[in-house]
Amino acid sequence: MILLLLSCRQTYDLDAEALRDPESCKDCHQTHYEQWEGSMHAYAGEDPVFRAMNARGQRETDGALGDFCVKCHAPVALALGLTEDGTNLDEVPDHLQGVTCAWCHLADEVVADHNAGLVWADDGVMRGGIAEPQETAAHASAWSPLHDRDSPESSAMCGSCHDIVLPDGFHLERTYAEWQGSLFNVDDATRQSCGHCHTRAGTGKAAIDGPSRRIHDHAMVGVDVALTAFPGIPEQEAAIQDELDFTLLATLCVLPIVAGSEVVLNLENVGGHSWPSGATHDRRAWAEVTAWKGDEVLLETGVVEEGVALTDTADPNRWDIFDLAYNAEGQPEHMFWSITETERRTLPVVTEDNWINHSITMRWPLPGEVPERVTAAVHIRPIGLDLLADLSDSGDLDLSTLTRLPPTFTLGETVLEWTGTVGSCVP
Repeated sequence: MILLLLSCRQTYDLDAEALRDPESCKDCHQTHYEQWEGSMHAYAGEDPVFRAMNARGQRETDGALGDFCVKCHAPVALALGLTEDGTNLDEVPDHLQGVTCAWCHLADEVVADHNAGLVWADDGVMRGGIAEPQETAAHASAWSPLHDRDSPESSAMCGSCHDIVLPDGFHLERTYAEWQGSLFNVDDATRQSCGHCHTRAGTGKAAIDGPSRRIHDHAMVGVDVALTAFPGIPEQEAAIQDELDFTLLATLCVLPIVAGSEVVLNLENVGGHSWPSGATHDRRAWAEVTAWKGDEVLLETGVVEEGVALTDTADPNRWDIFDLAYNAEGQPEHMFWSITETERRTLPVVTEDNWINHSITMRWPLPGEVPERVTAAVHIRPIGLDLLADLSDSGDLDLSTLTRLPPTFTLGETVLEWTGTVGSCVP
């Protein structure tokens, strides 16, 4: 019997070491590889902001930060014992950094819903969302519910890294928890998993010599972008813009008040988690609103020049849509290891309790005035320039290594112009 089993065992061209190298995937899975190559998963280990924050965190915590950052940003290197805290990633081969093909497709189990709670099998079986994978001489293949966006378990796989709980128990990043509590997480065919938005489906070949079938985008766009020279930046930004354009719905009104009028902007989040989400204390999102009467500007708020930190502009009327973070002394805090609480100012996700009215409205009174024209728009920067300046001031981030600053995205559906009568709204 033993001889029979050995004689029937399939041997494969790619050994464990080869499977850990994304370049081994390139020839057969060219489209997926090119999408992943320009993704933030591929960028995660070399991101200078991550490295700067990790270096500073190790120093300020006397090493207590340990593998907290690197287990999400370079999990294969950590699993192979090539790093313990991420401070030596320059010595780790490039193909073992970042969130690689091997990390996701060799993942076998979710054991925690935060802080990289995945079990990495590293057993040579490449798992995916295809129910009947084509046999190949390259590697063993298997369907896995963790990789099938139509399976409830698939969101748990994403959530295991995209929720962050600090060592003291504070739940800082809550993307998965937000989705779990939303109406998108339902136990029927209308479920919208993480993958339904972030790995859009199309028709094509999963492998170059495979059959045509449903495949998924591996760029996995969110809102973060590379700040150094990196493959596929224009394509990544275009995909982000396309994703953001329809994330919020906006209504702009001018309503009457006693002896004047007020500009009213209502924003509704139609996405699967709060907006913005993830590192909401690092994001910078805001509303820009301007009202005119002829050539006279009655109201101007949220006008921020490119290259200028949002928090450096004195604007008491601005609607900021990101969380504020504080340390134990109640002071504003950038560095997550010192954060003990946040003031949540993000737009909520629709839930069973607030599915009718989960939007947020901001009002700007214009005593004694009625505008003739009002414009509005919502903007977002993936990371605040003030955070980059803080890391630079501490000596942990060399700004000269950045080839660009975080771009400012303007959400298409929020760009509105009102020229009506008092009491009316657009769109």
